[in-house]
Amino acid sequence: MDRSSPHREGLPTSSSSKAERRWRSKSLNTSKPSIVMAFFSCIAWLYVAGRLWQDAENRNLLANLLKKNADQRPVVLTVEDKLMVLGCKDLERRIVEAEMELTLAKSKGYLKNQLQQSGSYSGKRLLAVIGVYTGFGSRLKRNVFRGSWMPKGDALRKLEERGVVIRFVIGRSANRGDSLDRNIDEENRRTKDFLILEGHEEAQEELPKKAKFFFSTAIQNWDADFYVKVDDNIDLDLEGLIELLESRRHQDSAYIGCMKSGDVITEEGKAWYEPEWWKFGDEKSYFRHAGGSFFILSKNLAQYININSLSLKTYAHDDISVGSWMIGLQATYIDDSHLCCSSSRQGKQFKTR
Repeated sequence: MDRSSPHREGLPTSSSSKAERRWRSKSLNTSKPSIVMAFFSCIAWLYVAGRLWQDAENRNLLANLLKKNADQRPVVLTVEDKLMVLGCKDLERRIVEAEMELTLAKSKGYLKNQLQQSGSYSGKRLLAVIGVYTGFGSRLKRNVFRGSWMPKGDALRKLEERGVVIRFVIGRSANRGDSLDRNIDEENRRTKDFLILEGHEEAQEELPKKAKFFFSTAIQNWDADFYVKVDDNIDLDLEGLIELLESRRHQDSAYIGCMKSGDVITEEGKAWYEPEWWKFGDEKSYFRHAGGSFFILSKNLAQYININSLSLKTYAHDDISVGSWMIGLQATYIDDSHLCCSSSRQGKQFKTR
């Protein structure tokens, strides 16, 4: 007997309904995490894509900048390249070029404006410029000279017409504009026979530097064949000196004087002490040089001092300093006994007082 009935077959059973509900619940529970994961995956993909696009843009911009600057400077700059960028190297080059041009101009004698300003240059070549070293306390000596071998007033002007200029050479006081300077300026206004070295301080310890200032200033003010340095303790035979210079007039690179050498004084406190004695070798002997009281340089040697004055080394004594400058040149050493102290020539003398 079949216990089933049509009515029984048409009704769902409780077990099948429960199974269906479980399936639907399970489907809903599994679909939510998938959607969330898909959403975050999409966001991550958009973020990565954006970063890749931004990096590509940055790389493209950087590549363009490097390409643009490749022709302007190297990627890795050396020290010299950095100096070039800062302008230092270019400035240094211009300074060197300017110094070379100035040196060349001086060597060719382009000093016309300075010569005209001196008021003593007549446009013709002089025989000699004689500089008599003097000091603030030597006024009586100067007056004696003006009354003996040194012309004064109109006679001094006439001597310049013959081609010989004589000037007392002096620097400035350590206290610029004090009574010492004012007295010299007043004396010069009356006598007009001074060569005042504006850049030189008149002091015993500065005497070696005075030679550089004298020769540089003299050659800038007068165009002469010879430049003569004389101490203010010399009784000068002027006509004998002019005759001597005339006989040597066409001799270039002439270094004329009473040539000597001698021991270097190494003991501090003694006369003629040389602080840099150790530079003169184990024998401690000076090189051959013209004695400091009276010596003569031809124009090209004086011009060398003028051009290189800033770099020339000075020692404790001016004659040693000048002698050291001549060593490296093609100078012609002329040892003339007439220029030695207490020497005689036909009854005329160059001697110390």
